Amino acid sequence: MNHNHHSILSIVLTFLLVCILRPTFAQDPCDCFIKGVVLDRESRQPIPGAAVFIKELQKGTVTDASGHYRIEPLCQGTYTLISRILGYQEVAQSVVLVHTSEQTVLLTEDDIHLQDVNVTAQRANALTSQTISQLEGKALDQTRGQSLGDALRTMTGVTTLQTGSSITKPVIHGMHSNRVLILNNGIRQEGQQWGSEHAPEIDPFVANRLTVIKGATGVRFGSDAIGGVILVEPAPLPTLKTVHGELNLVGFTNGRQGVASLQTEGGFGKGFGWRVQGTLKRGGNVRTPNYFLDNTGISEQNFSGSLGYRSTRFRSELYYSRFSTKLGIFSGSHIGSLTDLQTVLENGEPLIKSGFSHAIRRPNQQIAHDLLKWRTDWKPASGGELSLTLARQFDDRMEYDLHRPKNDSLAALNRPELRFRLTTYTGDLVFEHKPVANKLTGSLGISGFYQYNIMNGRPLIPNFRTYNAGLFWIEKLKVNRWEYEAGLRYDYRHMQVFRYERQVLEKPLFVFQNFSGTLGATYSLSDQWTTRFNAGSSWRAPNVSELFSDGVHHGAAAYELGDRSLRPEVAYNLNLSTEYTGKKVQAEIGFFYNTIRNYIYLKPQAEPILTIRGAFPSFKYTQTDALYAGLDASVQAILLPKLSGTSKLSLLYVQDLVLDQPVVMTPPNRWENGLRYDVGKWNKLQEVFVGVGNLWVARQNRVPANSDFLPPPPAYSLWNLTAGFALPVSAHHQIDVGFTVTNLFNTVYRDYLNRFRYYADDPGRNASVRLKWKF
Repeated sequence: MNHNHHSILSIVLTFLLVCILRPTFAQDPCDCFIKGVVLDRESRQPIPGAAVFIKELQKGTVTDASGHYRIEPLCQGTYTLISRILGYQEVAQSVVLVHTSEQTVLLTEDDIHLQDVNVTAQRANALTSQTISQLEGKALDQTRGQSLGDALRTMTGVTTLQTGSSITKPVIHGMHSNRVLILNNGIRQEGQQWGSEHAPEIDPFVANRLTVIKGATGVRFGSDAIGGVILVEPAPLPTLKTVHGELNLVGFTNGRQGVASLQTEGGFGKGFGWRVQGTLKRGGNVRTPNYFLDNTGISEQNFSGSLGYRSTRFRSELYYSRFSTKLGIFSGSHIGSLTDLQTVLENGEPLIKSGFSHAIRRPNQQIAHDLLKWRTDWKPASGGELSLTLARQFDDRMEYDLHRPKNDSLAALNRPELRFRLTTYTGDLVFEHKPVANKLTGSLGISGFYQYNIMNGRPLIPNFRTYNAGLFWIEKLKVNRWEYEAGLRYDYRHMQVFRYERQVLEKPLFVFQNFSGTLGATYSLSDQWTTRFNAGSSWRAPNVSELFSDGVHHGAAAYELGDRSLRPEVAYNLNLSTEYTGKKVQAEIGFFYNTIRNYIYLKPQAEPILTIRGAFPSFKYTQTDALYAGLDASVQAILLPKLSGTSKLSLLYVQDLVLDQPVVMTPPNRWENGLRYDVGKWNKLQEVFVGVGNLWVARQNRVPANSDFLPPPPAYSLWNLTAGFALPVSAHHQIDVGFTVTNLFNTVYRDYLNRFRYYADDPGRNASVRLKWKF
């Protein structure tokens, strides 16, 4: 560590010690409090008169006219917060209290009437025996302004596959792209997700909560969910005649990026509600510790709106969103000759360097994604609930090469070298039956989608048309401290491809079908200990890019070659996890063991390929049997009064079972630690805190010999700082302010999962400020 690093570290440690030891900050560990608001889950309207209390202490209060509550004084520890009121289902939630905790409680109406008594079961969207991580509330606020992949990376077991500095894809237990399903507001996200540099076309600001379900989840969500499922969940619509909203402003120093997002919602009364939301993002060239990355700017304009109606037995909602972005592709990744490519690989620095600019030139990507959704739910008098969801998506992706056509008239048209237009229609019909003997709950349903792709430009993938249909059945049985669950699903996929081979139109037809299954159990040993076990199977048909790719993929700066003889993947997954929730410690450890037959991956070829567009690394889709195994562990503990610590560990072992060697491009092991000091109230500021964290990523030593153009980069360690406070502006409103500095010491590093690590370093220090105002 150089002198500059020592100086910064000294400042950081001194600042933390001052915060901890300064007498004006010293507070009794029993002056903590819990505050928040109680809302109707469907209407998002405040519920006055609700009882909110601490189960262990039998101490509580009643919400005021605006639904707010505050319980004090409390000592540090872990408590169970109970919220109840007549006409609503009781809610219990665990709270780890260090100083202050803000808990928004959502209550669900009891479906109970004088003429008929009908108890509605919990929804079975996710199996309780599966490992689930969620990001919401303050934790979600700290990720605002980042991409979906970067936000999810804060969860244990989730990393990202990067293409340069602006494109990130979520990776769950080493799997990504077509092995991870994303449900955007309940709709299966369908873009060109097969591309390693095709990030999800989703604005994270639409989400009130992000959920990651780890492991094979094909029974409920369909084939392809081998690695897991990501749920992007907006809040329910309000219905009462009020208008409120939320404004988020975020600024980043690296790239000089600014983000603004505004959401407004309200109700018309009589069960009708609405919401509109929009986001603007603009950023320029990102800087590594030593140089700028030329042409790495971003421009984004997003919008969403919804309109809905809700009554006791009927609910309907119409939702529309549009995601539109323009992404610069690092110009140093497009190289003109094999000699220049070899020079970059040997020297470790890009041939093209520049200063800062917001301009986005060629090469770049321009993507627009439209989603239109209609959902209707009906609760018949006989019990249960029937849900119908219909949606249409249109994904328009344009990729522009570094060089324009040599023909002046064609160059003037400025057409993309690659254009993919994918249209998808989806439908789901699900029935949740009423509970049997208050112990057995379940659901059965049918789902399907139809999509067609039209491509223009240089050949990479052909046009195609796909039909998919699925049928599933899931049941859950609760017996004392045990909860058992089982499910079965059948999927059928029909795909026809249209491609010219030597000026002759070919129409090859592919038919894939298979079953998915799951068995699981959850055992609650006590209020503190819970153990989950799940065994599941899932499968995935090869996509059109894996079968027919043949050309330069400009966004990835790589030549990719498919294989039409590839067979479907079949995965068998085992998950075992244990959770502990104590007064001062929360901990979880989970093990997974996943074998995949006919595993498909992009294998780097020995030599780059020289094309008329330049020299590019070459990759070919190939198939083997693979093993994915590992563990996720996390712990959060109160170390001292006002001081808490967190630690997260992710270990992954991936092996080619046929060749008895590692598999390329899998995440290295990582360990993340953090300390947080909750100052509490300081003058007029509330909820003041400071924190420091460290992320250590190991070198990926498990790679096949001579399998890549460069050896894996060294291990790296990144430090970050966080701080924040709340500034009250009225009795029930405040402005939340947050500060973050990532890569504090401006460390030079390259991440193994960054596809552009061949050409340049990863980004350097980045400071950000976040403002959130709820009105």
